[in-house]
Amino acid sequence: MRIRQLGTGVPEVAVVAGIHGDEPCGPRAVERLLAADPDVERPVKLIVANEEALEAGVRYTEEDLNRAFPGDPNGDTHESQLAHHLMAELEGCTALALHSTQSTAEPFAVAETVDEIARAIVPHLSVTKLLQTEGLAEGRLIRHPHTIEVECGLQGTDEAAENAYRLVRGFLAATGALPDATPATAAPSGVTDRESASDGESDIGADAASDGGTAAHVEVFELVDPVPKPPADEYEVFVENFTEVAVGERFAAADGEVFTADTSFYPALMSPYGYADLFGYAADRVGVLDD
Repeated sequence: MRIRQLGTGVPEVAVVAGIHGDEPCGPRAVERLLAADPDVERPVKLIVANEEALEAGVRYTEEDLNRAFPGDPNGDTHESQLAHHLMAELEGCTALALHSTQSTAEPFAVAETVDEIARAIVPHLSVTKLLQTEGLAEGRLIRHPHTIEVECGLQGTDEAAENAYRLVRGFLAATGALPDATPATAAPSGVTDRESASDGESDIGADAASDGGTAAHVEVFELVDPVPKPPADEYEVFVENFTEVAVGERFAAADGEVFTADTSFYPALMSPYGYADLFGYAADRVGVLDD
C-alpha cells in the first residue's frame, strides 16, 4: 500500500485507488494529481491500495479486496491483512474510492445508503446516477462510514482514467480541499428518503454543499437482487444499464439460452463477463438527488 499526502496536517479527506489491480484508472488519476501538486485548503491522503495486484495486472492476489473489509491483521490472505491496514488509514476520513467496470462507459457513484455525505458530495461529481447498495455491500469499502465509490468508466480505457481525475477533482472541491469550494459536511435538514417532490418523483436530499455552480440532477437506484448466471462458455447481455427492462423482455443469454424478465427491473453493473457467477444486479429507481 502506497500513501502520499497533499498539504500539511492530519488529513480528513482521502482518495483510494487500486483496490482492484486490473483497474488502473484510479492509480493513474492519483499520479496525475500528485504531478499537478495543487494547493489544497485541507490536507488530503492519497492511497494506492493493492500494489501487488496492480503489478501483476490481476484483480486480486488471493482474495477480492473489496469483499474483505474490515479485514484482519492476522488474516490468511494478503487482501484480508491489507483491508485491515487500509481501514486504519481511513479512520476519521471522508473517502472516495475509484473503480472501473465492464458494464458501462458512463461514470456513476455508489454508496451503501443515501446519507448526508452522499447528499452533499455526489451532486458535485459530474455523475448522473447514484447506486445505493443497502444490504448488498458485504465486505465492501463503502460500508466504512463517509465513503463513496465511483465507477469511472470501462475498465482499462483512457477515458476511465480521464474520468477518474475529473471525479477526484470534483470530490476535493466538494469536501473543501480545493479552493473556492464550500466543505460538504453538513447534513441537509427536513429531508427524508422517498419524500414527495413537485415532479412526482422522490427527491432524496436537498441543500447539498455548493462549489459555486449548480449541482447535477442525479437519479438514484437501489440494488434489489443479484442476477445469477449459470456455468457456460459464452455469455451475452442485451440491455443497457440503468434503462428499465420490461416484463418478458430478454436481458441476457448463456450459451444461447435466453433469459427474460419475470418482473420489470433496472439492470445495474450488468455485463457478460464482469462477474464469475453473476450477470449483475436488478435495481429499482427510487428517486432523484437534487440541489
